[in-house]
Amino acid sequence: MTALPLKSGMFPWQVRHGLDGVLLGVALALLACGLVMVASASVAVAEKSTGVPLYYFYKQFSFAGLGLMLAALVFAVPMKSWETSGFWLLAFAFFLLMLVLIPGIGLKVNNARRWLDLGLFRLQASEPARLALVIYLVGYVVRRQAELQNSFRGLLKPLLPVALASVLLLLEPDFGAAALLLAVTFLLLFLAGTSVLHLGVLLVGALGVFALLVVSAAYRLRRLLSFTDPWADIENGGWQLTQSLIAIGRGEWTGVGLGNSVQKLLYLPETHTDFIFAIWSEEFGLFGIVALLVLFGIVVWRTFKVGYAAERLQRLFRAYLCYTLGAWLGLQALINMAVVMGLLPTKGLTLPLISYGGSSLVTVCLMLALILRVDHENRLERAGAPAGGIRWA
Repeated sequence: MTALPLKSGMFPWQVRHGLDGVLLGVALALLACGLVMVASASVAVAEKSTGVPLYYFYKQFSFAGLGLMLAALVFAVPMKSWETSGFWLLAFAFFLLMLVLIPGIGLKVNNARRWLDLGLFRLQASEPARLALVIYLVGYVVRRQAELQNSFRGLLKPLLPVALASVLLLLEPDFGAAALLLAVTFLLLFLAGTSVLHLGVLLVGALGVFALLVVSAAYRLRRLLSFTDPWADIENGGWQLTQSLIAIGRGEWTGVGLGNSVQKLLYLPETHTDFIFAIWSEEFGLFGIVALLVLFGIVVWRTFKVGYAAERLQRLFRAYLCYTLGAWLGLQALINMAVVMGLLPTKGLTLPLISYGGSSLVTVCLMLALILRVDHENRLERAGAPAGGIRWA
């Protein structure tokens, strides 16, 4: 039996196991950094709450293992299957978002009902739901691109499920997840060639709605006011941000060294989750901040490069999915860092691959698996092999 001939410059191993080595390597490096930082940042709170200093590290390590196993399964699924499963993905997304709001099923923690108790771990419903919704939206945009470009009504149709999902997210409440979902949706619509004027009108309307939501809820207004001047109420609403700024300031140029943070000793709340970047900054300093920005920048760059390669092959679903997922990862990382540095109000978004949290970590692993699958199929197509693998004659 003979294999189909490969195009010039391609080797058999590249076709069978073609992966973007830079993207994979940097993603694994970020995952390793996240495990180390969770161990360092959570040691005090873990010892106080459980008596086991590395309790959260052990859990995060198990989440990482689960994420990598599920990522391997996702990588094995051809992109065509994801493209044709849009309806089921949309149904799955709304099923999760509605299920978590049912009293007795959705867990309420700190006045927010965002989690489902699956026994071994708690699932934050918004994480996989948003990924499923984004995959559906990408498929819809590719199928209805002409309609999106030529009419305002065509633009409104894909925004209806996004608006409904945003309402469900706000009922949890999860303001940050809703804002990020809308941001990547608008980017996707822009990439699809939608009229800039139409998008501008909708964007102004969306910003107006979010402004009303901020001023209509007392806790959101308090967050906004404490963000503008945290030192004015340092003992109450401004405590978390001031302690975060102290941690960043202590890091100076090179940091105090891994494990030597003072702010993680029960001064700064959420040290291993939303505000883990503050502990990173304290222990590694400005050089560490720059290094982390570079790593995330490489992930976004390589993801966009994979998307561009798919676009050149006229595979718009694969291309738009990479662009959207890359923007999601980059925006979420920047928003988290901006919140920790006091540049944005608190959003409740994790730092991808770094913050503690099983739902976020597993979802990011699935996102990266989808991107690597696109890269793999790009390589197969350029080599003259079918997207599902090498065909033997």
